[in-house]
Amino acid sequence: MSTITAEKKQELIGKFGGVASNTGSTQVQIAMLTERIANLTEHVKIHRNDVHNRRGLLILVSKRRRLLDYLSSTNLEGYRELIKTLQIRR
Repeated sequence: MSTITAEKKQELIGKFGGVASNTGSTQVQIAMLTERIANLTEHVKIHRNDVHNRRGLLILVSKRRRLLDYLSSTNLEGYRELIKTLQIRR
């Protein structure tokens, strides 16, 4: 459902964080949120009446939006590269 496997999490950390210990960087957090949003979106498409997970999805999208706004204000080039890599619409 909305969980990410440990292998997928390590892959995202390696790809967007650089080193395995860089789990708190903005890029890694956005990548993990994007993965969870994709999983929840598929779940909500199947289970249309699942209001609780729909609310959780909206919360995750809002959190990602705030992180993207922060990244765009601090590192514009990194922001542009990240949304291109993750294929996020803006």
